[in-house]
Amino acid sequence: MKSKEGRPISHPDKGVKIVPLSFIIFLLCGISFYLGGVFNPMKNKIDAKDITDVVTKAEQKMKSAVAPLQTKSVSFADCGIDYQDYTPCTDPRRWKKYGYKRLAFLERHCPPIFERKECLVPPPEGNVPYDWINKKKSNQHWLRKEGEKFFFPGGGTMFPKGVSHYVDLMEGLLPQMKDGTIRTAIDTGCGVASWGGDLLDRGILTVSLAPRDNHEAQVQFALERGGVYLMEIHRILRPGGFWVLSGPPVNYENRWRGWNTTVEEQKSDYEKLQELLTSMCFKLFSKKDDIAVWRKASDNSCYDEKLANFDAYPPKCDDSVEADAAWYTPLRSCVTVPSPKLKKLGLKSVPKWPMRLNVAPDRLSEVSGGSDSGFKHDESKWKVRVKHYKKLVPAIGSDKIRNVMDMNTMYGGLAAQLVEDPVWVMNVVSSYGANTLPIIYDRGLIGVYHDW
Repeated sequence: MKSKEGRPISHPDKGVKIVPLSFIIFLLCGISFYLGGVFNPMKNKIDAKDITDVVTKAEQKMKSAVAPLQTKSVSFADCGIDYQDYTPCTDPRRWKKYGYKRLAFLERHCPPIFERKECLVPPPEGNVPYDWINKKKSNQHWLRKEGEKFFFPGGGTMFPKGVSHYVDLMEGLLPQMKDGTIRTAIDTGCGVASWGGDLLDRGILTVSLAPRDNHEAQVQFALERGGVYLMEIHRILRPGGFWVLSGPPVNYENRWRGWNTTVEEQKSDYEKLQELLTSMCFKLFSKKDDIAVWRKASDNSCYDEKLANFDAYPPKCDDSVEADAAWYTPLRSCVTVPSPKLKKLGLKSVPKWPMRLNVAPDRLSEVSGGSDSGFKHDESKWKVRVKHYKKLVPAIGSDKIRNVMDMNTMYGGLAAQLVEDPVWVMNVVSSYGANTLPIIYDRGLIGVYHDW
């Protein structure tokens, strides 16, 4: 190609790049700044005070940026003295809303949001606010008032000779109570928890339960509700666990006259009870006088035989139902079969107390994120924490503090570190988090669910 003058046009080499003028100016300014800093005679004469002032101002700005937490005080009115025993989810004033069919009114029924109270429950007046129990149950020796204190002599409906005598008889029927095999128990229909109190002195922790303001026989509940009560007992017992019944209809041959019934009625109730328990793979373990002990099957062979038929009653629970799910889970009218995956769940497989306290349970693998290393880390963490707590609250470990609640536990680490102290700990597992309540019981501790 040629120009107008006929001269060839020369093209620059395509491999050569033209450096922009702006870049050259920027480079020269940078070199100038650097040389000025190198040859500046004042560079070593900066006052140390200037540096201090700069740092001080920076710290002040940081402090002013992090303002202290501002909280507004909130006051609540008193609920009134008639609310001193108020339990929202088991309130007798609301029972009529739920009817008497299958005694469902005795179950947990929490009030809706618009019925919930926002007031402070006042403490009871004086040290002995429940003198009416002493008066109404004085013949049963549940408790005794002396001045401004209550004493619990260990009496009760089934303890005419005292609770210790009763537990001695039970130990004769259940030797596993004395060698560390049995560590946790549940008392349904506990009265004033005389049984649990005596067991505590024998190294057994008890969850004591009783229907609100009701003293009907628990077995009568079971028969009236089609066995649902016993199915729930079956669910929470580990394989090889024991169910003890002392009261109607046990020993009906000698006791029926005092039960305001007939011998035929009590014999019929006992036979129905025995039939129901047998269908659920319980076997009569031992029986003497007013005490009868049944044992849950130790393996799944009985369930495979009895529940294989679709017409079996009670039926087998669907395999999709989580056996340990209990928070707002309706009572199931079916038999929960233990998972065959858990080889160390049975009473014979669990280490005896106190060894089981520090052994990572088999069911740890069922917990989301659960692992042996995490279990050990939690244990070591609580060793340090409890030492610190005892420095802050020296009364921990003395007879001044008896009842302790861990309001948001994981594996029961706090309770595990306090087992040598004269306290008992109620562990509370959050209903919103991982279900670690089975781990609590596998360690030989006790606990409940709650959502606070």
